[in-house]
Amino acid sequence: MSTEPNRLFIPVLAPVYRSGHDLAETLLRLVAGGFLVIHGAGKIVDPFGAVQMVEGLGFYPGVFWSPLLAATEFFGGILLAIGLLTRPAAFAATIVLLVTVYFHWVQLDQGFSGAEKSLLWAAMTFYFVIRGGNSQSVDARLKKTF
Repeated sequence: MSTEPNRLFIPVLAPVYRSGHDLAETLLRLVAGGFLVIHGAGKIVDPFGAVQMVEGLGFYPGVFWSPLLAATEFFGGILLAIGLLTRPAAFAATIVLLVTVYFHWVQLDQGFSGAEKSLLWAAMTFYFVIRGGNSQSVDARLKKTF
C-alpha cells in the first residue's frame, strides 16, 4: 500500500506512516519471537516433558521430537526476536504453529475458537518467512540474509 500523500484519505499522515514502518515491523518481530521464547521456556527446562504429547500427535519417536519442539520454540524465538537467521527461524516456528492449529482444531475438536491464537501467530511468523528481518535486525547488521 502506498503512503504517497495523494493516495491517502488523510495525506498529512504520510510522514507518520513512512517513519513508523520499520518500528511496527520490528515490534511485530519482537512480540512473535518473545512470545515463542516465553512459550518454550518451560519446554527447554524439561525438553523431554512433551514426549507423550508429540507422540499423541503422531510424531515418533517422541524423544527426538520433544527436544526439537523445545529448541524451536525457545531458541527459534530468540533468533526471530533479534532478527538473526530470521527466515529459517520463522519457517520452523510457522511449522510448529500449524501443527498446533491441527492439534486444537482437529485433535481437540475445538474448531476455530481453539485454533485462532495459533492461526494468528502462524500468520505473524509466516510474514517473516517471506519478509525476513528488516533494517533493525541482526541479519541487516551482518549484511546477510537467508
